[in-house]
Amino acid sequence: MPSRIPRQSAAASGPNHPGTDAGLSEELASVVSGARRRALRDGDRQIDTAHLLHSLLESDPEVRAVFGAGPQIARLLGYLVQRSIGYGLRWQSAVENSGAGPMGAGGNWSPVAAGAMEEAYERAVLRGDERARGLDLLAALLTDPRSRALEVLGHAGVELRPLLERIERGHEECVSGGDACC
Repeated sequence: MPSRIPRQSAAASGPNHPGTDAGLSEELASVVSGARRRALRDGDRQIDTAHLLHSLLESDPEVRAVFGAGPQIARLLGYLVQRSIGYGLRWQSAVENSGAGPMGAGGNWSPVAAGAMEEAYERAVLRGDERARGLDLLAALLTDPRSRALEVLGHAGVELRPLLERIERGHEECVSGGDACC
């Protein structure tokens, strides 16, 4: 049975560096696909940073690990699920910092989400990697104060500075060949 979810070409996927899909690790490409499906299913007009955060938390064990043991992941997913069913944090009728129209077959990225994807790729390049990872994207989601992902993290009581420090430690372990690297 063919998929009911339209494919998005690399040209329409947001960041403008050559070979957008080539710049993503396999895990991060899966996260992007999940965020795209979530936005389409929820009837949202754009793929935004909350879609990306939700998909990261569900799909990437390295990202979940930086949140540590405890109730934060459950709280975060709770807020994100409430959002997807139209309860709690209500963004469905609004667009993350843009006046773009409805999401078509190619999909649309909010400007903040597109910027986060580009920054994730740039972080990977600075680290000497050809592909962005989930931790790159998570760090990028934390840098723009207009990010819905930041709003969700704030509602869940996540302290950003310690989270950023754990992200950086996770990347250091990846570079040195530690077990935190997937």
